[in-house]
Amino acid sequence: MNDLGQDLELRLVRYFTVVAAHQHFGRAAADLHVAQPALSRQIQRLEKHLGARLLDRTSRGARLTPAGRNFLPRAHALLQAARQAELAVRERAGTGRITIGYVEDLVITAAVRELRHRHPGAEITTRYLSCRDVGALTDRRVDALIARAPLPLAADTVVTTPLYEEPRMLAVPRGHPLADRASVTAEELAGEEAAPCAFATADWTSYRILGTGVPPADSYEDKLELVASGRAIAVLPVGDRRSSLRPDLVTVPIEDAPPSQVVLVSRKGDPNPMIRNLRLAAEAALTAPAA
Repeated sequence: MNDLGQDLELRLVRYFTVVAAHQHFGRAAADLHVAQPALSRQIQRLEKHLGARLLDRTSRGARLTPAGRNFLPRAHALLQAARQAELAVRERAGTGRITIGYVEDLVITAAVRELRHRHPGAEITTRYLSCRDVGALTDRRVDALIARAPLPLAADTVVTTPLYEEPRMLAVPRGHPLADRASVTAEELAGEEAAPCAFATADWTSYRILGTGVPPADSYEDKLELVASGRAIAVLPVGDRRSSLRPDLVTVPIEDAPPSQVVLVSRKGDPNPMIRNLRLAAEAALTAPAA
């Protein structure tokens, strides 16, 4: 039975869309910065209000029920309508609000500082996203995303603005035959017997496991551990300073690798005027870090 006499809470609707995006209560709770038991209780409140089960809890996470699949596009529409109403009022009042997502190794402080300088009355927040959180733009947890191209987003659904490019570097353990080189070429890397071409990914940022019997690694830190142990090599943008935090790793410039491109991405047709303002501030303030 639903909660008669009570309005549908948009907060609960948003919680549901985030769980649906992650298909996992634990990851959704971390993204929302709430405790997992509390999130589960809030979803149960929503299900009670609607009079239908929206999510099935499984050993691997959460799966949408038929009712959940039916409700999900309507949930997104509700949140979008509320957002548009808020934007209309804020635009009329001369204020603004934006949440900016940024990923992995990128530092966007200069752009945020410039945006706040240009629009001191706006509410500007930032949100760090892991490599698994690219969906935060699609499901409206962020209004714009600063990341490295390419992104797994349909080109006809987003607006992409190039900001700057960075050359590539090789990361290897100390003592590696290439560790003392001033630079290397892609052809040299591809020709190594122990390390066939490592550049299988579309954006040329990758790491290659050497030999057999090495377990796969998901996190960036675990991949660096494999590189440090001599079981992998990595190709990274020169602006990614995380490998330099390990004294057992050495980075070497790659002369002829295609550059890594940093872009600003927003949803096509989003009426939020702060997105254009962010684009102008980012273009003015963000530049490639010194190699």
